[in-house]
Amino acid sequence: MRRKRFTNVCLIFDFTSCICTCKWYIQTKRPICGNINMPELKNKENLMFEEDDLPYEEEILRNPYSVKCWQRYIEHKAEGSSAPLNLIYERALKELPGSYKLWYNYLKVRRKQIRGRCITDPAYEDVNNAFERGLVFMHKMPRIWLDYCQFLMDQSKIIRTRRTFDRALRALPITQHKRIWPLYLKFICMHPLYETAVRVYRRYLQLSPEDAEKYIDYLISIDRLDEAAVRLAGVVNDDKFVSKKGKSTHQLWHDLCDLICKNPTKVKSLKVDPIIRQGIKRFTDERGQLWCSLADYYIRSGHFEKARDIYEEAIQTVTTVRDFTQVFDAYAQFEEGMISARMETTSDLGPTEEDDIDLDLRLERYEYLMERRPLLLNSVLLRQNPHNVHEWHKRVKLYEGKPRDVINTFTEAVQTVQPNLATGKLHTLWVEFAKFYESHDQLAEARVIFEKGTKVEYVKVEDLASIWCERAEMEIRHENYKEALKLMQRATALPGRKAAYYDKSEPVQNRLYKSLKVWSMYADLEESFGTFKSTKSVYDRIIDLRIATPQIIINYGMFLEENNYFEDAFKGYEKGIALFKWPNVYDIWNTYLTKFIKRYEGKKLERARDLFEQCLEDCPAKFAKALYLLYAKLEENYGLARHAMAVYERATKAVLPTEQYEMFNIYIRRAAEIYGVTHTRTIYETAIEVLGDDQARDMCVRYADLERKLGEIDRARAVYAHCSQMCDPRTTASFWQTWKEFEIKHGNEDTVREMLRIKRSVQATYNTQVNFMSAQMLSASSQPTPGTVSDLGSGGLDDMKILEQRAQALAAEAEADKPKTKKDILFVRGDTKATNEELEAAARTTNPEEIAIDSDDDDEREADVDEVNIEEQSVPSEVFGGIKNND
Repeated sequence: MRRKRFTNVCLIFDFTSCICTCKWYIQTKRPICGNINMPELKNKENLMFEEDDLPYEEEILRNPYSVKCWQRYIEHKAEGSSAPLNLIYERALKELPGSYKLWYNYLKVRRKQIRGRCITDPAYEDVNNAFERGLVFMHKMPRIWLDYCQFLMDQSKIIRTRRTFDRALRALPITQHKRIWPLYLKFICMHPLYETAVRVYRRYLQLSPEDAEKYIDYLISIDRLDEAAVRLAGVVNDDKFVSKKGKSTHQLWHDLCDLICKNPTKVKSLKVDPIIRQGIKRFTDERGQLWCSLADYYIRSGHFEKARDIYEEAIQTVTTVRDFTQVFDAYAQFEEGMISARMETTSDLGPTEEDDIDLDLRLERYEYLMERRPLLLNSVLLRQNPHNVHEWHKRVKLYEGKPRDVINTFTEAVQTVQPNLATGKLHTLWVEFAKFYESHDQLAEARVIFEKGTKVEYVKVEDLASIWCERAEMEIRHENYKEALKLMQRATALPGRKAAYYDKSEPVQNRLYKSLKVWSMYADLEESFGTFKSTKSVYDRIIDLRIATPQIIINYGMFLEENNYFEDAFKGYEKGIALFKWPNVYDIWNTYLTKFIKRYEGKKLERARDLFEQCLEDCPAKFAKALYLLYAKLEENYGLARHAMAVYERATKAVLPTEQYEMFNIYIRRAAEIYGVTHTRTIYETAIEVLGDDQARDMCVRYADLERKLGEIDRARAVYAHCSQMCDPRTTASFWQTWKEFEIKHGNEDTVREMLRIKRSVQATYNTQVNFMSAQMLSASSQPTPGTVSDLGSGGLDDMKILEQRAQALAAEAEADKPKTKKDILFVRGDTKATNEELEAAARTTNPEEIAIDSDDDDEREADVDEVNIEEQSVPSEVFGGIKNND
């Protein structure tokens, strides 16, 4: 049937049947009204619709259960008034009551429509009813519950909001509760409903026990400290608890201690003393702070004597200096506070006799505490390490003037310190203990202490040896010399079972017989108070045990010499030489040879030579110098000169390279004194070949000077020429100046030219060396000259160009340094016999034929061409033979 359009059309809806029907108002003239849930629509009999709504109405007639059709209709009416839009939502929800999308958008629109109104407006209740109707179908949707609860929170309906939260928690599955609880906790914290909040938090912790810290913080904020302490104690005792604030168990424990100690009157469910003591045992690095917290708890509780007992217990048990300092400072501050409070009370109420006595008692207690501080600190260090020998000695000094305490301290020390754990030397405790009795003239007790000290199983033999030596010295101090010798005999007696000195599996008592310290003192005592035979037997036993040192051997020899047993002394030296190797045997050899020469001089020359040869056979170069000089001195004084020279020659090869120069100087000096100056030439030549460049250069100069003094000018010039090969003109200008002065006095024109030629040759040799080129490159790059570029990359110059430029600069500098030609030098030929004064006078006179020293080769050749006259002579024809042409 064809439909006609009319401008005024009224669409009537029947809500009872939930079917939307379109009727033409002209035909029926009567609306159909059903059960309307919207109050704003109940007062209207007719609802006018526009012509644009007709397609949407037709669409929902065809598809009444399509959410998209309703959504398009809603979007079409979104820009209009709220009543038609709400009507469409209501119609849609009648058809689709289980659509979450329609309910969510509808409730959102309803909240938006009343935004900004007063919370007492009836429209809020209409929205609440809409939420209630929506939750009939959407009771499993946490978003709807959250929006409803937030909406009720905005209306400040506390009881209804709390009940709604509870309904939400009952309606939703437990997996969705975590979405409700944050808003619920926020709501209960907004209002001072402490009991309600506590009950809600307890329910919440059953689901999320890891958030106990939030509950504890809330309890502290509302001043319910007792329950907060109980909860915090439970958290600390729970090993599986992980703090969301990043706190460790140690930090949580400190929070608990601070809470219960600072609020002793409010926390009654926990026993503070056991809790803090448990923490002291558990957290050893914070004992000082925990002890102070426990004392602070009793101070705040008013139990001052109990607090003092806690401080005393603390300073007697802490094991670190930091904890002790913390507790001691708190203790001292507590005593000062008590004295100040007592003085203020006395000044306000007036002093009485009891008050004065009490105040004096408190002052005495405070002074006694300050006096005990060093001793208490020493006790802390000993508790930290009871095997610290040094601290035990300090403790004895602190008890100075109190003999009973000193004895008790020594007794406790020797009983506590274990040899294998001792820090320091354990035997010093026994020694000082015995000396303490000795200082009080109780030798019997001192001997008992020493005797007990010798029974201790020390770690090192030297410790036991020190005990025996100190015991012997005590007897010597009291002039009991025989007793001292007997003690040394006991100490050095062979044990029932011999053991190696370094065998740690054996006790030190079995290894004492090889202690050099004991034997040395035994030998000294025998020398002082024994006989020659007993002393000699002691030294022989030391050598037989192979524990002697070079010093022992030397002492043995000196002892025999003092008693005029020279041969026996030499035999003792030989035994010592057999025991040791180089370099330990050096002192024995030196003493032996010196004593032998002093004793026999030249009487047993061959024997002395054999001894020296035996000594020098394996002598290291480090010790060769002194022995060779001693050998040469022997030959000079009692032997032959040629033998002495041979020894000096051997010495120059045997000593260290750093000592060769000095040895050559000695060799030259002795050769010149014995044979004369001319015999030193071969020595100079050998030295020049062997020594390094610097020392060889000095030798060459001295050698040349020697030849000059001998009148051997040509030999001196040859030495200078040889030395020039190791003299760089840039660094050894002094040598070239010396040679120049030599040529001025003794040379001529040819020799000067030869010297200049050698100088240029040597300079060219050094200039072409790689290391010099590298140095020139570095210097050119670091210190650019005018006309050069310092930056290779920026200037575009390579290394060779830089070297060329540097060479040009050096040449320019050399040209500028040349002397003027008018300052000529007069040369005298070497064959003249003029004296030095005449030569100097001649050098000061003007010589028209003198030449410039620094002239170039070209100038020299030109000068030669100018001076030489060339004459032509006829050559006989027989010289040419058949080569010559006839014409």
